Amino acid sequence: MSRSKIHVGLEIGTSKICMVVGEVKSDGSVKILGVGQSKSVGVKKGEIYDFPQVRACVKDALVKAEDASDVEIGSVYLAITGSHIQGVNNRGSFRLPDDESVIAPTHVQEAKEIARAVAIPPENVYLHHIIRRYGVDGFEHATSPIGLSGKTVDADFHVIHGIRSRIENQIKCVREMPLDIDDLVFSPIASAQVALDREAKERGALVIDIGGGTTDYVLYLDGAVEAAGCIPVGGDHVTNDIHLVTGLAFSKAEILKVREGDASADPARSVGLIKVADEKGFAEAEVKRQLLNDIIRQRLEETLRLLQRRLPQGAVERIGTGVFLSGGTSLMRGFGELAHDVFKRDIYRPEPPELSGVQANFKDPQFTTAIGLIRYAQIIEAEREPKRGVFRKLGNVLWPFSR
Repeated sequence: MSRSKIHVGLEIGTSKICMVVGEVKSDGSVKILGVGQSKSVGVKKGEIYDFPQVRACVKDALVKAEDASDVEIGSVYLAITGSHIQGVNNRGSFRLPDDESVIAPTHVQEAKEIARAVAIPPENVYLHHIIRRYGVDGFEHATSPIGLSGKTVDADFHVIHGIRSRIENQIKCVREMPLDIDDLVFSPIASAQVALDREAKERGALVIDIGGGTTDYVLYLDGAVEAAGCIPVGGDHVTNDIHLVTGLAFSKAEILKVREGDASADPARSVGLIKVADEKGFAEAEVKRQLLNDIIRQRLEETLRLLQRRLPQGAVERIGTGVFLSGGTSLMRGFGELAHDVFKRDIYRPEPPELSGVQANFKDPQFTTAIGLIRYAQIIEAEREPKRGVFRKLGNVLWPFSR
C-alpha cells in the first residue's frame, strides 16, 4: 500500500499570496494541514513588478504555512498566470511504414512529438502539453490506440506557453526562499482539479477564476481541454472604476465594492443612497446605489464578454454541465446572476471534495487554485515520480511537462 505524501501549492496572485499544505493519504483522500496567506504587494495583473516586496510576501506566507501545518516546506507546486500565457490546439499525424499495420508505442510517440512541436515565439516557453485525444485513420479515440490496426495515427494536444522572462521571475522568487519547484501549473488548470470531475469534463464545462488582477479560464469539451487563457482584468479594475467615477480613495472604493456592491441587474438592489464615512465616522460622501452597481456590472460584464469572444465559435452551446466560478472576485454579490445572463448556462461554485483537517473549512472560492494544486500534485504523483529540484532549459522547454 502506498504511503501518504505531503504536497504544497503556492499561488502568487495580485491580491494575495497563498500557500496550502496538503497530505494525500493512501486511500486518495486529502487532508489540509495548514494554510499560509499574505497580502500581495508588488504584483500587477498576475505578474511581478517589485521583486523584493513580492519575495517578502512569499516568505511571510511560507512562515505562516509552516507554523499552521507543523511541516518544514522544501518544495512547492507553483501556479502561473498572466496575460502573456496562451493556449493552442495542435494535431500531429504519423503514417505507419507500408510493411506495418499494427500501431506500436513508437508510432504513437512519433505522432505525439509532431503534435507537441507547436511554433511559438522565441521568447516563449512551453508550460503544458496536454493530450486531448488520439485518432486512427480518421476515427477518434479517447485512449491510446496502441495495438489497434491502422495506417495513420493522430495525437491531438492542447499546448500552453508563455513568456520565459515573466515565468522565470516567479521561479526565481520561490527559489530564493529557498524552495524547490515540483511543477509549474497554469492557474485555471489547477482550479479545474477542484471544480470538475470526469463527468463534468465529458459533458462540457467552463472554469472561470477571477481574482484581483486577472481572469483565467479553461474550457473542457468532450472530456478534453478545448481552450485556456488569461485576461488581464480583475476585481482591482472594478475598484479603480469606482474610484475614478466617485472620487473616493481607492481603499474606500474597495470597501464600498465589497460591502455594498451588487453585479446583478435586479433593480430592487439598486435603490437609495450609500453614506460613506470618514476616518472618524462622520459622513464624508453619498453614493447612489444605482451608480455603484452600474459601475460594477459594466466592468464585470465587459470582462465576461471578452472571455466569451475568446472561446471557439459555438463552444458555449456545447457546455452541458455549466460554468464554475472561482477566485476572490467571484464572491461579489450578483456575480453568479451576471454570469448566467452572459453565458446562459448553469452557474456553480467549486467545493473541494474529500477534504479533512483543521483547515477543511477552506471552501472559499479564492482558495480554489491553491487547493487545486494539491489535487494536481496527487494526479501527477500517480502518473510519475516527481522530479524535485530539477530545472531544465532545452530550447523553448522550461520544465519537463510531458503528459
